[in-house]
Amino acid sequence: QVQLVESGGGLVQAGGSLRLSCAASGRTFSNYAMGWFRQAPGKEREFVAVISGKGRSTYYADSVKDRFTVSRDNAKNTVYLQMNSLKPEDTAAYYCAAADRQLRVGNWATVRSVYDYWGQGTQVTVSS
Repeated sequence: QVQLVESGGGLVQAGGSLRLSCAASGRTFSNYAMGWFRQAPGKEREFVAVISGKGRSTYYADSVKDRFTVSRDNAKNTVYLQMNSLKPEDTAAYYCAAADRQLRVGNWATVRSVYDYWGQGTQVTVSS
């Protein structure tokens, strides 16, 4: 079992920045690709970003590319999502997820069903 706890959400003005954290406990953290997803009210949960277990590869949704950066610290069992130049359309609950796959991340990691564990989410609200 892997437990995931997100933090760092909040209210920010458009153009501002936030850094989300996801702390993991349980099995060997570096075995897991870690993804970030988000879900706005009335919408499907969508992929945001993912990082491979050793942190050597990352993959982003087009909507956040060049604004968001995913990183991880395996010594701290934590993955981060640095969000810059935030827009009102980034408003959503953000979830981290763990996939027991030791692969270079790519399109396969955008699919929710490949993830084995999910956090409870943290709310990000961007005001205009």
